[in-house]
Amino acid sequence: MKKVYIVSDGTGETAAQMVKAAMIQFQKDKGEELDVYFTRHKNVRETAQIEGICEEAADAKALIIYTIVSPEVRTALADCAKSKGIECVDLIGPLLAGLAGHFGYEPKSIAGLLHNVNEAYFRRIDAMEYTVSHDDGRDLSRLGEADLVILGISRTSKTPLSMYLSQQGWKVVNIPIIHGFQIPDELFQIDQRKIICLTIDPENLTTIRRNRLSRLGQNRGGEYADPDKVNDEIVYADEIFKKNRKWAVFNVTGKALEETAAEIIRLMASRRLTPMASLENTPSDLNPRS
Repeated sequence: MKKVYIVSDGTGETAAQMVKAAMIQFQKDKGEELDVYFTRHKNVRETAQIEGICEEAADAKALIIYTIVSPEVRTALADCAKSKGIECVDLIGPLLAGLAGHFGYEPKSIAGLLHNVNEAYFRRIDAMEYTVSHDDGRDLSRLGEADLVILGISRTSKTPLSMYLSQQGWKVVNIPIIHGFQIPDELFQIDQRKIICLTIDPENLTTIRRNRLSRLGQNRGGEYADPDKVNDEIVYADEIFKKNRKWAVFNVTGKALEETAAEIIRLMASRRLTPMASLENTPSDLNPRS
């Protein structure tokens, strides 16, 4: 049995995937893999950790494959391995040197950056999945996990705005306001400062709804695009908003999606309610309407 030590200043996943890809080239004729035992040493960020790893590798007659960004630790590992007659492969050192020469400046040499990037990526994916599953008021059982809750009548850009914010890591629930129907009781069981309301000019909304119906091949929209009914819906929604003074109201008339999103993010940052933030010391008296 051959032994391979994977040494990394992070999780070792990058090196493991590269080794896995390379090992495919060493399969036997019948597709059988070589008899290899892998040992992974994670979070190797100090020179003091090197000696013990190399002694163990020497006893096992192992090959060391490593991804370490610190020049000092990387050099220590190479020197120690050489002194003990251990074969080793540096996966990232030559790449960093080549990039540094091409770009004309040195790398940060900070361990764990890729892991941090991956964590941020998976948080965004989680936020997007959450937002999709909570579109249009579906499934309020996990409402407490939301970073934002968006309220508004039909065609006030609730869904597009929710999706846009989710791509930036926000878990968003959007709930429609329907004329004559009460809003869900669950809304009053969460932090009221997380609730965002959307309003719009009646004439603008009437035009938006008529255009939508036209695209759907419906020339007559009934009450959906009737100016009087549209105005009644907006008045009804505004009355609900006025009863809840901690709810922020944004007028989306003529605004680009990105503009409204930026305004919401600025408000939530002022309230210290950004995703992953602690709410323990958040002031409770911030009110955008005061």
